[in-house]
Amino acid sequence: MKIVLFDIDGTLVKAGGAGVRALNKAIKEICGVSDVCSKLSWQGVTDKANFDAAFRQARGRKPTAGEARKIGSLYVKHLPVEIIVSIKEKNYTRIKGVEKLLKKLSKYKSLLIGLGTGNLKEGAFLKLEPSGLLEYFSFGGYGCDSRHRCDVLRKAVERAEKIIKTTIKPGSVFVIGDTPMDVSAAREAGYHPGAILDGFGDAREIQKSGPEILTKNFADIKPWLLWLGLERDPKGVRRGTYICPDSPIEHAHYGSTGLDLKDVEDGLKALRALKRKIARG
Repeated sequence: MKIVLFDIDGTLVKAGGAGVRALNKAIKEICGVSDVCSKLSWQGVTDKANFDAAFRQARGRKPTAGEARKIGSLYVKHLPVEIIVSIKEKNYTRIKGVEKLLKKLSKYKSLLIGLGTGNLKEGAFLKLEPSGLLEYFSFGGYGCDSRHRCDVLRKAVERAEKIIKTTIKPGSVFVIGDTPMDVSAAREAGYHPGAILDGFGDAREIQKSGPEILTKNFADIKPWLLWLGLERDPKGVRRGTYICPDSPIEHAHYGSTGLDLKDVEDGLKALRALKRKIARG
């Protein structure tokens, strides 16, 4: 059994800043300070860590347990309204091709699809509900499980093990995100990291983090199916090469198998040839 864990923000959907606005409102109510989130970086950070950072920015200290709970409660209270605002302003979007990929993955009985997100569980559901993608996810790891993304991913796998009633080896877990933190968390847990460039992460930093697969978005799902081992590699593409087909970076780099650059280049050419053949029908 294989497990695929998806991040939410920038990987499945973009909520148009709804989360930031909701947290700003929560901190304003508690601390009387406006727009604290503009001074902080949010890429790949869990909600709990975001709440602590926002409160510290406003008050100069870490929140107490009670204050942290109040921040979370107010955040969840304001989030639905802010999501509606994003939808009305047409700033709520799904990442290109993600529904097509999820539909395809849902047909494999040997695979479970879950969430691996820094969002609180309730916040995750609120952000995903307008997208129509919630139906594809039967379990997950959430920002309420831990401040650390690696532990969030491990918790998701624990929940998957309870569903299938068997132990899941780290090598059977695949994590898809859009920031270097998603990649590093997957590696720390011993899982396979994959990333896209159309999310919130910096393209150069994502490339440097070394995901096993890196594409612009999910418009072409073929590379993802090959990476997951759900379809056979086309002739010339050898397992272990790292592919970035038709992305802004347009690169393929040396894989853990020790393949030289010619091997990688030949594999990339073969993959593109297959894509052209499929496009012609």
